[in-house]
Amino acid sequence: MKTPKVAIITGAGQGIGLAIARKLLEEGGHVILNDLEKSLTEEAVANLSRIGKGKILGCSGDAASESVIDELIDLAIANFGQLDQVVANAGVTLFGNFLDYERKDFMEVVRVNQSGTFFLTQAAARVMKDQGEGGSILLTSSVTAHQSHENLAAYAMSKAAIEMLAKNLVLELAPLGIRINTIAPGATLTERTTSDPDYAKTWSKLTPLGRPASTEDIAEAAAFLLSAKARHITGQTLIIDGGWTSISPSPYE
Repeated sequence: MKTPKVAIITGAGQGIGLAIARKLLEEGGHVILNDLEKSLTEEAVANLSRIGKGKILGCSGDAASESVIDELIDLAIANFGQLDQVVANAGVTLFGNFLDYERKDFMEVVRVNQSGTFFLTQAAARVMKDQGEGGSILLTSSVTAHQSHENLAAYAMSKAAIEMLAKNLVLELAPLGIRINTIAPGATLTERTTSDPDYAKTWSKLTPLGRPASTEDIAEAAAFLLSAKARHITGQTLIIDGGWTSISPSPYE
């Protein structure tokens, strides 16, 4: 019988992160689920605990905080004795025209998206190195790292940086048996996006495959990259956008 994999997933109280957590639990893994909002963390843990295969634990707090990162690592080791997979999914999107963009907003995007991803990856890689069994790390980028999108200059820059982090870390992590990849979702139906009544209709017209992604679409790809089925894939970014970046029509036209 295979030992269950143990994963940390940040920003997983809802949306893509939650769908990834559900998928890994369905496959028999154990998950430490993080979200900034305590209520979302608790609700997600309560709902996912009914799946009945892997075990799930919650950890609320700012995923870019050193103390929260330490707590996530400690929970994995204390409860399961190992850490095999990490999904650095937590992020913040702060829209704004470039010419008027405020420094405080820029610094927050960098702090959460870049710093949070960097230092969670670092902490996890240290544990995986000490375990000597390798591991798999997945970062969350965006199609905006590949195609310009109005009012998202800072966000797009942060996501492009995340993709370069994964590519660069191949040099240091591959010798340790640690793979690191990135997913770049496009338009996706989440709690946030579906609050716009026109979102699904708009992006169905703009997406070559005829619809925006579901969170399950993204989770399937994420689970593949985390798994042994992707054992010879590292340093790569997988764009999951129904073909949008191939033609890149703007929703504002």
